[in-house]
Amino acid sequence: MEVSGRVKVINAVQQVSPTFRKRELVVTTEEQYPQHIMVEFTQDKCDLLDSYQVGEPVKVSINLRGREWVSPQGETKYFNSIQGWRIERVAAEAPAQGGQPMAQAAPAMPAAPAFEPATSFNEEEHDDLPF
Repeated sequence: MEVSGRVKVINAVQQVSPTFRKRELVVTTEEQYPQHIMVEFTQDKCDLLDSYQVGEPVKVSINLRGREWVSPQGETKYFNSIQGWRIERVAAEAPAQGGQPMAQAAPAMPAAPAFEPATSFNEEEHDDLPF
C-alpha cells in the first residue's frame, strides 16, 4: 500500500529499548479533505528519513499492522499502526495560473478507421436491431 502527500513532520529517532528504535513521519494528503497520516519507521528504516525535509512531496510504501492486547482486568483491545518501509520523492507539478496544479494532457488517441458508406440504404427497410 502507499500514502502520497507532503511531509508535515519528521520526528527524531526514539530509542525505545536497547534493541529497538523508531521514527515517526507525518504525511499530509493532498485531496479535498487532507488527512495527516502518521507513519512509523523502525530499526534500520529510520535512516531512510534523513535526507527528507518538511514540505517535500513524497510517496511512502506502507504495511498496516494490527495487534490485540488484553488488559489485567481481562478487557480485550485492538490497536493498528502504519509501518513505513520505503519513501520516494515525487516530482511536484508546475502550478497553473491561480496556484492550482495544471491538469495533465490526455495521451493522443489514434484516429478511428473510416467505414465505407452504405451503397443502398432505405430507412423503411426492416432490420433486426432492437432500436
